[in-house]
Amino acid sequence: MKRLKAPHDRGSALGESPGVAGVQIKGRLWLEKDGETFLSWGRVVLLERIRDQGSIAAAARSMGMAYSHAWTLVAGMNRLAGQELVGRTFGGRHGGKAWLTPAGEAAIGQFWVLVEDFRKWLQTRKVEELPKS
Repeated sequence: MKRLKAPHDRGSALGESPGVAGVQIKGRLWLEKDGETFLSWGRVVLLERIRDQGSIAAAARSMGMAYSHAWTLVAGMNRLAGQELVGRTFGGRHGGKAWLTPAGEAAIGQFWVLVEDFRKWLQTRKVEELPKS
């Protein structure tokens, strides 16, 4: 049985153009560094959930994601950023904690500014009416 993923708050399509004859341009934005995905819609939502819930495990659960996958994403973002976006303490009697560093907060803010610019750009575009066959 296929498990449905939990909704991630900000919608699935990051932007779309006005429709012409039922045709729209839709798109998502992500940032790559050296050919690897650095920030994307899902990764930024994961960072926001870590900030809000104080735990990588809780953030992963809230997104229907395995902890190991969330940890891999966080480690990759930290590596590509060249600094920690997420700080953490490891488990123990009361479990580990996680928080966003100032660099993590800045990355989230910059990403959503780019998304808004991308959405505005898409709103200025439209598909010309498709030829009829």
